[in-house]
Amino acid sequence: MSHRKLEPGRLVVASHNPGKIREIRELLSPYGFDVVSAGELDLPEPEETGTTFEANAELKALAAARGSGLPSLADDSGFCVAALDGAPGVYSARWAGPDKDFAMAMRAIEEKLQQAGGTTPDRRRGSFVAVLCLAWPDGHREFFRGEVEGQVVWPPRGEQGFGYDPMFQPDGHARTFGEMSSTEKHGWSRTTPALSHRARAFVAFSKACLETG
Repeated sequence: MSHRKLEPGRLVVASHNPGKIREIRELLSPYGFDVVSAGELDLPEPEETGTTFEANAELKALAAARGSGLPSLADDSGFCVAALDGAPGVYSARWAGPDKDFAMAMRAIEEKLQQAGGTTPDRRRGSFVAVLCLAWPDGHREFFRGEVEGQVVWPPRGEQGFGYDPMFQPDGHARTFGEMSSTEKHGWSRTTPALSHRARAFVAFSKACLETG
């Protein structure tokens, strides 16, 4: 499959989530884009009615591309707990309620895990999933998916990151995402493979749409 290359210029990050916007800006910083968020452009936040990460990313990217007349990059991501049949998954933000209370959402996950017998490491497996959708005003879009596996920890640890980061410890690491700086969490450099779900999706996106040769 051939990919449409994205030329440096103005690019909309189709999000109103400050933490997500910050991370995507950091990942885009080496490529010379003039990055602006949907919130900064006063674009409305579309209702996420999709039942998959791909569908919700597509909704947001297309809405921003058509509303701004610019290429737009959207991320839909979530925390998936195996013992809860993948919940909260695509509904991860909704579990935090209208006030975005992720401390409450993390407590709810732990309570449900305890009810499901999640008291041993094999019953406390989880993953973060991110899907990036790049959309153009003409409707062309492309998708890139990243996942990272790990353990669901309790109590939450760390004040960095956002969302469910403090209760997720990626495999091969002794600290949670909430205890890592954004650079450590991305884990992406010329000598280090991408660590976070968003960084892994971004690597696929950059190879397909940003890099030449």
